[in-house]
Amino acid sequence: MLWEPLTAASYAPPPSRDYDVEIVRDEFGVPHVFGATDADVAYGVAWAHAEDDFTTLQDVVLQTRGRYGTVAGADGAAIDFAYHLLGARETATRDYAKLSEATRAIVEAYAAGLNAFAEANPGQVKRMSLFPTTGIDVVTGFVLRSPFFYGLDGVISPLVAGELPPRPPVTLVAEEKGSNAFALSPSGTTDGATRLVINSHQPWTGAVAWYELHVKSDEGLNFAGANFPGSPFPLLGHNRHLGWANTVNRPDLVDTYRLVLDESGERYRFGEEWLPLESRRIWLRVGFGPLTVPVPRTVHRSVHGPVIVNARGAFAVRYAGIDDARGIEQYVRLPKAENFAEWKDVMAMQAVHGTNFVYADEAGNIGLLYNASFPQRAEGYDWAGVLPGDDPDALWMDYVQPEEIPALYNPPSGFIANANNSPWVASADADNLRPEDYPRRLGVEDRVTNRALRMMEIYREDEDGRLSREELLALKFDKGYSRDPSGWPAGWWKLLMAVEPQSEDEQAAKRLLATWDWSLDGEGDADALAAYVMQDGARRGYQGEEMGGAAETLSRATEKLLLHFGRLDPPLQDVLRVRRGSADVGTTGGPEALRAIYYAEEPDGRLRGTIGDSFIMLVEWQADGELKSSSIHQFGSAVERPGTPHYNSQVEMFAREEWKPVLLDEAAVRARAAEIYRPGDARSGDGKR
Repeated sequence: MLWEPLTAASYAPPPSRDYDVEIVRDEFGVPHVFGATDADVAYGVAWAHAEDDFTTLQDVVLQTRGRYGTVAGADGAAIDFAYHLLGARETATRDYAKLSEATRAIVEAYAAGLNAFAEANPGQVKRMSLFPTTGIDVVTGFVLRSPFFYGLDGVISPLVAGELPPRPPVTLVAEEKGSNAFALSPSGTTDGATRLVINSHQPWTGAVAWYELHVKSDEGLNFAGANFPGSPFPLLGHNRHLGWANTVNRPDLVDTYRLVLDESGERYRFGEEWLPLESRRIWLRVGFGPLTVPVPRTVHRSVHGPVIVNARGAFAVRYAGIDDARGIEQYVRLPKAENFAEWKDVMAMQAVHGTNFVYADEAGNIGLLYNASFPQRAEGYDWAGVLPGDDPDALWMDYVQPEEIPALYNPPSGFIANANNSPWVASADADNLRPEDYPRRLGVEDRVTNRALRMMEIYREDEDGRLSREELLALKFDKGYSRDPSGWPAGWWKLLMAVEPQSEDEQAAKRLLATWDWSLDGEGDADALAAYVMQDGARRGYQGEEMGGAAETLSRATEKLLLHFGRLDPPLQDVLRVRRGSADVGTTGGPEALRAIYYAEEPDGRLRGTIGDSFIMLVEWQADGELKSSSIHQFGSAVERPGTPHYNSQVEMFAREEWKPVLLDEAAVRARAAEIYRPGDARSGDGKR
């Protein structure tokens, strides 16, 4: 066993310079970061975010160093293995000089902000030698995280376990629960406004939990939205002219190749040649307090990409964005786009390798871009299977052109929506893209989610196809489940209704469940029971797993409700809770509903929300050109600061589906400021400075 800091590599800090930045906290504690340059702003973002969640920011840095296992044990070591297998730091280091000077200045300023906070708060530092952080650390984080959003884990994990990956791959990340996004142009609204609903479903804590902020520089940046820990700017939101939402998509962007090895296992055949299989010994460090257990592993690589050797053979993995560090470049350019053409120019970089973009702007343009870096795959291969690793013609080297990617812009209906479903269902039936217009080898998904079924059912019920503001919000906050036989709820319901009860209590539960109205709106006697049983179905349905276990699910729900509530029909709001510190508020909604709340069972039998609706934003360009923006966060800005006012200051509003204002105008922000300070200043926390 080793004392971990003694084995950790250290890195030189970014070049020293002064940063001209001010942080303005509004009445909800949301940071508005004002700087002379974009780099100044990035420094301030790091400082403000560290004030609110330094714990998670350090976890992210540990991941970019391959050291997360030292604090997160075996689960962290699995991420460290992926870090080594993909060569995330090697990619970031190799391509760092290729990034623009402006982008390098931004990531270095962000790293400098983290370093300054760590130096000012040494008692909060988790691991010695973690600081100073560098710009390469920031870029490494983007390289490492990106491919897991579109399902790389669904290929690597089975191969590591000695199995062949499912085709197409499915996500194995429990925290990934989808998202919603809606865009309406003036032709799709009753008042001529353009509206955008940003509604990404993320874990409520951790490395991919949303943090709300507003950033403004004298270099043209003025953007409100949210980021993940480790990002210098918001990843979604809006400026004065345009905005976008993101939803996870699942195209098949990962290919698996079976290698032919020689007898030594050290070379593989590629065409007429035998090439050396690159091998490198790594050490995964699994933490036990201040000590670590070093665990040796070997990672391999071929011309295709990372290689995993198991009892079935040697398998190479090639995936969209492999060895590409440009994602951070695209994300720092996007917030400065001022019109549709500029936005599309930035998106044409194809450096964000997978995730839907739903777009809207002040001119009334709306769109869905099924964004992905689609491999330029050759004809004649089964791209849904395991490919021959010795055939050079099966190795793709480039991506299809941006104009070949499925995109729906400005449909006549004025309505666009996505809920992690196929891009073929996004608007009025007459406006939708046609799958026959795109080659199957692109790997575009065909799946449909409950949320997609519900959004289209509700939209089609509207007589003129134009939604008021109130109708749009009713759609977004719908708690219902579709009875459409193509959706997982109908299949799960059939299994539940086929259960043979094993006791009188289970018989009573089944009778009660049969009366459920298919909505977790808190208005029916069966809602609490339905909430207990629907999560199992939602998990299997969303992940594409085979349905099963209905009898066990119903039995367990019956037992838990009677144990903790003494009845099968307690009010849903007594059961489903938003809990944070002293806040404990009942709410409605459920797993894979448009009002998405996924939950963990508490010792007292309550279901505590943990994933789903989190940061939500409503952006409106009125018919007269006025911009109005509103948002809400499930907890508050002080994400990991228990005992501070904004640790849970938005909980009640979130549970009641209420909004708070979002301001871009600097004078208006300062007029409503609760606190104004510079990084390093002593904060009063009780007023303007």
